[in-house]
Amino acid sequence: MEQVHQESARSPAPSGKADAPASEFLTFRLGSEGYGIEILKVQEIRSYETPTKIANAPAFIKGVISLRGVIVPVLDLRVKFYLDQASYDEFTVVIILNVVGRVVGVVVDSVSDVLTLPVDLVRSTPEFASATFDTKYIAGLATIDDRMLILLDIEKLMTGADMALVVGAVH
Repeated sequence: MEQVHQESARSPAPSGKADAPASEFLTFRLGSEGYGIEILKVQEIRSYETPTKIANAPAFIKGVISLRGVIVPVLDLRVKFYLDQASYDEFTVVIILNVVGRVVGVVVDSVSDVLTLPVDLVRSTPEFASATFDTKYIAGLATIDDRMLILLDIEKLMTGADMALVVGAVH
């Protein structure tokens, strides 16, 4: 995947403008799909450790960990996105994010790379007629080497009404 990163960083935007605006994304896997989070939101990447469970928390909240004295809620994005439950193995990691002044961890299957994506490569999320399928957490889609990359708006995801336990203080 490193080759993709290098080509993306050096290739001019499809419009031919070498100075087209670009953003960097940390890419990761959830099941068979590739996702990306804006790199500026990422604080660090840690190997998975079993968090301390919190009573009555939603299923997608795995619990909390202590990160240098800071209590950090940990969410499993596979559960949040209704994906098949995967096993935790040596590739499973927790991406520590700093979102809206809060530190939050998200469990992913593996981290892939950091990609620089010219704005021209990012496509809008298609709209769906069904109210049961919510795409508000998807910032856009990009195709890299014939594979779709789903770019998450992690701030919208973490500050959504269903994340009230994450935003609130944990005692």
